[in-house]
Amino acid sequence: MTIRILIADDEALLRMAFSTVLEAQPDMAPVGEAADGTQAVRLARQLRPDVVLMDVRMPGTDGIEATRQVVEVSPQSRVLILTTFDLDEYAFAGLTAGASGFLLKNTRPEELLTAIRSVAAGDAVVSPRITRRLLEHFRPHIPDGTGTGTGPGTDHDERLSRLSRLGRLSAREREVLVQVGRGLSNTEIAATLYLAEATVKSHLGRILQKLELRDRIQAVIFAYECRLIQAAPHRGRPTGH
Repeated sequence: MTIRILIADDEALLRMAFSTVLEAQPDMAPVGEAADGTQAVRLARQLRPDVVLMDVRMPGTDGIEATRQVVEVSPQSRVLILTTFDLDEYAFAGLTAGASGFLLKNTRPEELLTAIRSVAAGDAVVSPRITRRLLEHFRPHIPDGTGTGTGPGTDHDERLSRLSRLGRLSAREREVLVQVGRGLSNTEIAATLYLAEATVKSHLGRILQKLELRDRIQAVIFAYECRLIQAAPHRGRPTGH
């Protein structure tokens, strides 16, 4: 199967470089290029690519908003956010907007190709350890789910929706979700819960389906939003809050 890829970046030289690397692969085909977010959304709707390489900082509609719109108009398309720094301030926003992961712009070609293939297969490309660092770094920006904000009940409604979906999980699936939220890989989860790795993968697939999530990244975010994961390890008994 050929992976069809849309490249969205306002730098023409970078688009050309990415395209050159992709064209050399027998299982990949760049199908379009966009110089801004608006064009990326339009082309995603028109071309229905398997993967979109999405720059963050673009004129007009930026990569974050474009990602949100792309996953709406072309749900089958997976988005990889392109960032300049390992913990770019926009990376978390991109993931919550529906991206399946993020890549550094200076990533090696072989890493880029591996990431694209992983995302096209339905996996996430942010490693568990990077996921953990990313979420700890941006923990203050994650909704706490308490519903105490000033909005007209929106936070409360979202929390109820999350809790309702969480209730669909079996006890074992919830255990797996907690470990995913902690940033463990499937191999680590298998060792922690004394399961076969294939069983962990099966549980994760059912978790994503029941929670109506796209990939592992969204599962991690969901676990944090439901307060299943503490922001950082601490000693002593819980406070009860």
